[in-house]
Amino acid sequence: MPPAPVELVSAALDRLLDGVRAGDGLGVLRAGPRAVGMGVLVDQRAWVFPHWRAVSKVMVHPAHQGGGAGTLLMTGLHDLARTLGLEQLRLTTRDGEGLEHFYGRLGYTVVGRHPGAIRLGPDEDRDELLLVTRL
Repeated sequence: MPPAPVELVSAALDRLLDGVRAGDGLGVLRAGPRAVGMGVLVDQRAWVFPHWRAVSKVMVHPAHQGGGAGTLLMTGLHDLARTLGLEQLRLTTRDGEGLEHFYGRLGYTVVGRHPGAIRLGPDEDRDELLLVTRL
């Protein structure tokens, strides 16, 4: 959430890239030479979870939202997941943004809710929604 301190963004990017080096799948959406979106398929790194991954860090540049870029990005992540032999994907999102409807059109179902899990600021808590799809 803006405004994020540069050092926190840098540390988060380092962790994300460490995960990609360790086996997480990275999907990048491009418009010409520019990257305009991304998402990560996070390997749970546990022997009992070889058939699914968590979708994380899904984002599309605001100038490209609303025109199908998010759907294109998620379709690409689903294709990557199938290539990896995965059967399921899960993701979380904050309530109050309507994103469960976007993900619902892509086959995701809300399977859980964590009340007050996300704190955006003082007295601004949101529920976290857990969504799952079968590929």
